[in-house]
Amino acid sequence: MQRRPERERRADLINATILEIGAARSLDVTTVQIAKRAGVSSGLAFHYFKDKDSLFLAAMRAILSSYSDDVSRMMKSAQSPQDRLTAIAKACFGASSLDRNTMSAWVVFYALALKSSRAKRLLNVYQRRLHSNLVHNLRPLIGAQADPAARRIAGLIDGLYLRCALESHAVVAFDGAAEVLQAIEAECQDTCLFAAPKTHAI
Repeated sequence: MQRRPERERRADLINATILEIGAARSLDVTTVQIAKRAGVSSGLAFHYFKDKDSLFLAAMRAILSSYSDDVSRMMKSAQSPQDRLTAIAKACFGASSLDRNTMSAWVVFYALALKSSRAKRLLNVYQRRLHSNLVHNLRPLIGAQADPAARRIAGLIDGLYLRCALESHAVVAFDGAAEVLQAIEAECQDTCLFAAPKTHAI
């Protein structure tokens, strides 16, 4: 049997970490469990990732990278600040972000950030990028109010996501993007630049 490339085995270990954390809904998982799910030896897991925390951080980076890819993909067709804000909202609550194991793992990573400076730095990178993207696209609509509005909207995104992750039922009917877009429209209501133009009967 042909040996899989290192890149594939690393990816399998990272994916297995997300699945194990998602199933346990905690960091109380062992490297042996993760390696078994990935189909590799625990020794190889330690060879690639020197300790369990490094494996957790790699999984956290993978989730952030997937989210970033979703944002970039949805931004490609965006032509205006409104379009880009819509893309951000949809990426935050897209299919990959709402995967049950990913959601559970992300909640656990928030807890990890309380005690791990490396996890906290990763979380800060995500928060700064989200804030920057929101400010950049809100500024043409509401000027100097973009920064505080972006903080409120980012807080809403995180709050909705965490609340959804803690729900025990399926998230099929959940439309976090719509709620975020309603909040953005409310922030922009004084300028009337975000809402779609209304048509009037003749």
